[in-house]
Amino acid sequence: MRAYATYPSLAGRRVFITGGATGIGAAMVEAFSEQGAVVGHLDLAEDAAGALADQLQAAGYARPWFRRVDVTDAAALKAAISDFAAEAGGFEVLVNNVANDTRHDPLETSQDSWRRCMAVNLDCAFFASQAAVHLMRAGGHGGAIVNFSSINAVLGPDGMPGYVTAKAGLLGMTKALARQYGPDGIRVNTILPGWVVTQRQLDLWLTPKAEAEWMEQVCLKERIEPRDAANLAMFLAADDSRMITNQHFIIDGGRV
Repeated sequence: MRAYATYPSLAGRRVFITGGATGIGAAMVEAFSEQGAVVGHLDLAEDAAGALADQLQAAGYARPWFRRVDVTDAAALKAAISDFAAEAGGFEVLVNNVANDTRHDPLETSQDSWRRCMAVNLDCAFFASQAAVHLMRAGGHGGAIVNFSSINAVLGPDGMPGYVTAKAGLLGMTKALARQYGPDGIRVNTILPGWVVTQRQLDLWLTPKAEAEWMEQVCLKERIEPRDAANLAMFLAADDSRMITNQHFIIDGGRV
């Protein structure tokens, strides 16, 4: 049983996570809840979100706030963040986690599917950050935005040009927002995970052959678990990282 760090500054901190019902997002909802944070999240997977809330409540933690939202609807996305902040009494941390890495052929990609890919993987992070900055400024104590990119933004694998483009765009957005809102005490950083073993990856792409090839490419010959990414997100949200901003953090077992 691994023992992880406790961050006293996260107790009572208002944290909102996009795509929090499954995978890395669910691991973050759980991890922040264990720290005593006030957690809100959104997703389309309403049943999974309900099961996660039941699990946390049964373990003695506060039931996380949840709303079913399509993040491509910017107005609904921003309304969810604002409503969570109103109910929680403030807002300090945004984690832009939601993504869709569905494979696609660049020569067969339509304009509509390209725009949909950008909307899910890049645009929503900007509009969520827009809402978050307003709330953080109103609170007067700064805050932290943690964006989830991917090592694919650096490696550029084939079969997912829209996803790679969007995840690279998040790196630029992080730098732009960190510079713009640093004077307000708002820190903006990016996490670039490698191949995190979620149920989606196991169901769709992480075959024994693919995993064996991955293990040949990394320094640490172990699976990257969702909790590994969640642990880094917590550090970047806590006061322990108070002077860290405008940075990109790779967590991939030494692949890049």
